[in-house]
Formats: sequence, structure tokens, C-alpha cells
Amino acid sequence: MSRRSELPRVLPLDGFTLAEARAAGVNRNRTRALDLETPFRGVRAAAGSRAEPAGLIRAYAARMPAGHFFSHATAARLLGFPLPPRLENDPRLHVSVLVPERALRMRGVVGHTVHRRPGLWIVNGLTTTDPVTTWCDLALSLGLDDLISVGDFLLGKLVPPATRSDLAAAVANRAGRRGVQRLREALELVRPRVESRRETYLRLMVVRAGFPEPDTNVPLPLRPGRKGARGDLVYLKYKVLVEYDGEQHRTDDTQYARDVERLDDLAADGWRVIRATKATHPAEVLARLDEALRARGWRP
Repeated sequence: MSRRSELPRVLPLDGFTLAEARAAGVNRNRTRALDLETPFRGVRAAAGSRAEPAGLIRAYAARMPAGHFFSHATAARLLGFPLPPRLENDPRLHVSVLVPERALRMRGVVGHTVHRRPGLWIVNGLTTTDPVTTWCDLALSLGLDDLISVGDFLLGKLVPPATRSDLAAAVANRAGRRGVQRLREALELVRPRVESRRETYLRLMVVRAGFPEPDTNVPLPLRPGRKGARGDLVYLKYKVLVEYDGEQHRTDDTQYARDVERLDDLAADGWRVIRATKATHPAEVLARLDEALRARGWRP
């Protein structure tokens, strides 16, 4: 069919239900036009708009049966988890239901059936599995390091944060289920106060290379008169600090100025600072860390 008139602005182009279209005065023929696609039954979206899943989540929620809830990667996106691009950009929606109901079978929707009612959160009006349950559900779709990164997020940046006891109890309840071994491995390596996925990767790289495990984002003891400071990966005993500089450190002038002042204070107080960016080769970071720790008295 040919293209039709513009859609009312009240309809989000990344996803709306047929019921919403009717309420906005859009007739049936218009919802069948070539400039719209059907990501799943009862929902329309502008052709090519599915790279942004938020609208599809909202649109599906408007027709989601009572008692169903978002889970797995969809819940993780709604909860703000740090995810690898393949999950962050996956257009499919994950929806769970409690037995005896059956999992959904619908194009664009991955259905799951759970045998025990999980904790549920309401995020921007949408019902999702709670953060710790969602972390456990991701064990089959995330590699170990990404699972650790999400665990770090739960202990640090989630509001309110989870505790390691919360994670341990959830893992214990998964005994005998697929993915539990990876969860157990991740549980041993999650740490609090981690600010980003890159910090997680940096810490894991350092520890796996045989260096002592650093503290994460702890206050640094500076002489009186110096402003308070924290460090990403901190060796208090050796006064060595490994910092990951993300994009905001270069693009935010205020942040950059604060960083310069802080690094000046650290240097004046005898701290050795090793800075890493996304482009820094891992071997370079490890070599500089090895030299710094040995110079301060560390021996493997």
C-alpha cells in the first residue's frame, strides 16, 4: 500500500499499540501503511526504528496480559544494567510468567516460565523482575566478566544498592539450575563501589596478571589541606593508584579541571598514578603497574 498521512504526534514512532492508534483517531488502513512495521502482534512502529527498544517495551506493556512481567535482558535494560552491545541492542523483549500459565509464543517476544514468584520492581510504570533476580537470569546470556560487571553495578551504582549477602542468597536458591556455576564464580569476584564496566575489566585484568587485588573507589588518605579524593583501583600500602579515564573525563570541562587538581594533589602527596583509557593497550598498563609496585617495595 502507499504511504499515508503523518501520524499524530502523541504516538511514539518507536512503538505504539493499535488501541493507542485508534484512540488517536488513526484508522485501520493507516496502521497497515508501508512506513510502519509490526515488531509483534498488536503493535506498530516506524520502519527502521527498532534500534531503540524503549518505545517497543512501552508499547508492549500496554497490551501485556495481567500477571506477566519483563525479565532477563529486557528487565536489565529497564534497570539500567551495564550490558554488552549485543544485549543492549537486541530488539526482542523478554517476558516471564508464573506457572501454571504458559510462556508467550509471539514474534519479537521471548517467553519464559518461572516456577517460583520472583521479587518484582516497578520501573517507570513497567513491571520487571527485581535486580538480583535479573542478574541471576542473565547467567546464561552473559560471559563471566560481564556477569561480574553487573554484580559490581548491583553493589555500587544501583539505587538502593544490593548487598553481597543478597547476591549469595539468590545464588544459593539457584542450586541445581542451569547457570548456577557461572553465578558462583561471578559471586567470588564482585566488589562494591565500582563505577563502570571498564573499571571491572581493568580490575580483573590486574588480578589475573598476578598483582595484588586493589581496593575499589576508597577514600585516599591525603595530608591536611588537600581536598578529599578517591581512586578507582587503590593500593594503599604502596601509594599506587590505577585510574580509568572514561569519555566524560575528556569531554566535560568541569570534570577535567577537577581531575587535574586532584592528580596534582596526589602527586604532591607521593602517590604514583597510572592512567588508562579505552585505547590503552593492556600490556602497557600491566608493565607500568609492575614497575610502580616494585619501586614501592612489592615483590611477587
